[in-house]
Amino acid sequence: MAAPRTPLVAVGRGAASLLPLLLLRGGHCRPRPRPWSPLLLLLRGGHCRPRPRPWSPLLLLLRGGHCRSWSWSWPPGPCSLRGYTTTAASETGIPQKDSNLAANIEGPLQNYESLVRQGDINHDENQKKVVHCLQKLHEILQGYNPGQKNIFSQFFERSKPPKGLYVYGDVGTGKTMVMDLFYSHAAVKKKTRVHFHGFMLDVHKRIHRLKQTLPKRKPGLMAKSYDPIAPIASEISDETCLLCFDEFQVTDIADAMILKQLFENLFRNGVVVVATSNRPPEDLYKNGLQRSNFVPFIAVLKEYCDAIQLNSGIDYRKRTGSRTVQLYYLTSEVDVEAALDELFDELARKQNDITRPRILKVQGRELRLSKACGTLADCTFEELCDKPLGASDYLEMAQHFDTVFIRNIPMLTLAKKTQARRFITLIDAFYDHKVRVICSAAMPLENIFVQKDYDSHADDARVFVDDLGLDHKVEELSIFSGAEEIFAFQRTVSRLTEMQTEEYWEEGSRSRK
Repeated sequence: MAAPRTPLVAVGRGAASLLPLLLLRGGHCRPRPRPWSPLLLLLRGGHCRPRPRPWSPLLLLLRGGHCRSWSWSWPPGPCSLRGYTTTAASETGIPQKDSNLAANIEGPLQNYESLVRQGDINHDENQKKVVHCLQKLHEILQGYNPGQKNIFSQFFERSKPPKGLYVYGDVGTGKTMVMDLFYSHAAVKKKTRVHFHGFMLDVHKRIHRLKQTLPKRKPGLMAKSYDPIAPIASEISDETCLLCFDEFQVTDIADAMILKQLFENLFRNGVVVVATSNRPPEDLYKNGLQRSNFVPFIAVLKEYCDAIQLNSGIDYRKRTGSRTVQLYYLTSEVDVEAALDELFDELARKQNDITRPRILKVQGRELRLSKACGTLADCTFEELCDKPLGASDYLEMAQHFDTVFIRNIPMLTLAKKTQARRFITLIDAFYDHKVRVICSAAMPLENIFVQKDYDSHADDARVFVDDLGLDHKVEELSIFSGAEEIFAFQRTVSRLTEMQTEEYWEEGSRSRK
């Protein structure tokens, strides 16, 4: 009598040949996903969420949408889902993922709670509220890759990316810390964390490079107009799908005029943005020249990012941090120059170099420093801030040096607001790259910037406004009033305070790296 044969169920082309193969192997293999796999799992006692129709994923792809991809395992069990959706929203407007998946994710929230338990940071409800929002975004972005394309992608508009976050608040409240927690856990292959100054410098470099490749205009012919912003945004989108900005601020009119178009293209290409700032979105580029042309960018930012405030009322940088040796000297102190020279010599002995002038190449220009030794530079305020230097110069210094002396910082009034602006940019660049600074100044740190001496320059400012035909009062324009510098200098004082702590000093040493 013939042995009974194993019954086969015809569930699709090729299914009859695969079912005995799985049974012979004892069910221990991962078959390649097939369109009929959900039905196969159900026939074998598995549990999964059925699709409405077997062709639904293809239909979604053809329409430019996102579908949930299936993950298979054997023996049969619950199907695991990984996907993205922007249909459901939380209280903060952040789209949600499947709750079963979120329970198993280690992310910024668990890291934050661990740091609190260990006593590394203090518990702060305002910080935790922001971390909760970042945790939700972290869960949404698991494996996020908007760059996946098919042959029909060019014919259909992409769906909107998950909403990012714009975290704003007073200085020293922990905005950068919580963003860095999020960035360190973000399970995204292509991600970038950058200071906003550095990002915009890179954008302008790309624009310049792209324009250099254009054919030269023939004599006597009008040059054709060319817009480089969309190609640049496409380049950046190919390199990253998550952009984390520290210190999102707009002070340059050249940046202000291109931000709307640049970020519109980035968002359309699926880039998600997380940013920190001292200002709410409505106050960006406040009282700036031609701000009316900048205002539409604010609406774009709000459409693609949820704004959340982090205001603890505490500047943690100024709280009890163990101070290292004296790093901030008053020029009125006795023998201050001799003390700085001795400190420089002590640090220079640890360098594998001789003390000499240095020349750095910055975008085809030369940045001359009168005294340097290895990763150590000795500069004056005049050398760094009286000359026409900018963020690109300071970022280049941050790449080469881990310790910089800044001597003879004067009292900064509105008469020196240009130098003050450069000093703010200098400290931002150094802080972001963990460069250690040793300063001598005419005033204590808290009093180094004062608002006075405005009237002596008011007449010149009014003439300038009249010549440009601007319909503004001089007092309303931040380039004359110094309002932007006064606001930003609070951050500078806070950062310089932290830069004097032992923790920052040890973290900034590159000899161990």
